[in-house]
Amino acid sequence: MNGLQKGFLGLSLLALTAVTVQCKSEKKEEKEVVATQQTDSVSIVKSAYGITQKGDSISSYKLKNQNGMEVDIITYGGIITDLKVPNKAGVSENVVIGFNSIDQYQKPNPFFGALIGRYGNRIAKGKFTLDGKEYKLATNDGPNHLHGGPEGFHRVVWTAEEAKGGETATLKLKYVAKDMEEGYPGNLTVFVTYTLNKDNALDVTYEATTDKKTVLNLTQHSYFNLSGDFTKNVLNQEVMINSDKIVPVDATLIPTGKLDDVANTPFDFRTPKTIGKEIEATNEQLQRGKGYDHCWVLNNPEPGKTVVASVYDPSNGRFLEITTDEPGIQFYSGNFLDGTLPMRNGGTYAHRTGLCLETEHYPDSPNQKNFPTTVLSPGENYKTKTTFKFSVK
Repeated sequence: MNGLQKGFLGLSLLALTAVTVQCKSEKKEEKEVVATQQTDSVSIVKSAYGITQKGDSISSYKLKNQNGMEVDIITYGGIITDLKVPNKAGVSENVVIGFNSIDQYQKPNPFFGALIGRYGNRIAKGKFTLDGKEYKLATNDGPNHLHGGPEGFHRVVWTAEEAKGGETATLKLKYVAKDMEEGYPGNLTVFVTYTLNKDNALDVTYEATTDKKTVLNLTQHSYFNLSGDFTKNVLNQEVMINSDKIVPVDATLIPTGKLDDVANTPFDFRTPKTIGKEIEATNEQLQRGKGYDHCWVLNNPEPGKTVVASVYDPSNGRFLEITTDEPGIQFYSGNFLDGTLPMRNGGTYAHRTGLCLETEHYPDSPNQKNFPTTVLSPGENYKTKTTFKFSVK
């Protein structure tokens, strides 16, 4: 081999080494990109959940991120059946009340985990008037109408469309309520979108249109117990509600029409306190609700950004913060849970083993001229969003 050939051979070896190093570097970068995508990714898994008494097949969708948060939603009632979040030790546990089967959800129950409509909360005597015409609704809560009626949105089958990106998983549910369904006017098209992100926040976005003037007040009715142990009540969990006033109610839990200051009453949650601190105080409103079952008028200077309510479990550090653009929030301390409904792993849900924080308009707004309107007209787009963000502290 002459000198020229040796030179070419040396250059070739150098080039091959450079290419090899570059390939290794590119593979390393590729692995790093894949790892980043996996860290940020949120998954959706669909599975069969069961068949209703009417023969409808129900699906379940599990939205999951990489931080240990999982949300399971079924197409029956748009129900959140499970919601797992980590505690300060990193242990993820379910923190919402629910059942094991579609059969149990079809039996009478207090709206566990369900989407509520057309009207969340109560309407007095099951009737309201629009443009001079009276509409009559079912009375399924004593003399009043509650949560859309016995066959409200919590008992219908929603269609589902799933989507996912690098950092969010989305389940978009759709239901079309027919004109005069449950007594409400207008063909109403409703979309509810659940979105889970990498920061352990669950957005619930509500959208609707109608072809006839109607009333609408959508909400989500999950029962939370941040302990993750449903043999325990929620009285030691700390609640904050950013509100100066409540909507007081009469003996049948219908608003009186005025607003009461919370200052110097058991209803003052502007500074966090345990639910049990004053729940047994001598107070007419507490007696009427058998505890807390009232709507708070929210102080919400930046709707969607201001934290309007929070729950903290000091025993494990779980912390829930709620933001919304709704004017009110119904805080319900599980007063009517009575030990008759089965828990998943044996036993029953006892008194006050779950709490609800339902973002909404005020109860009975269709009959209360001084309350913010809940009327939706043709050509208008109903849209509102609530976020449930979980963390530890």
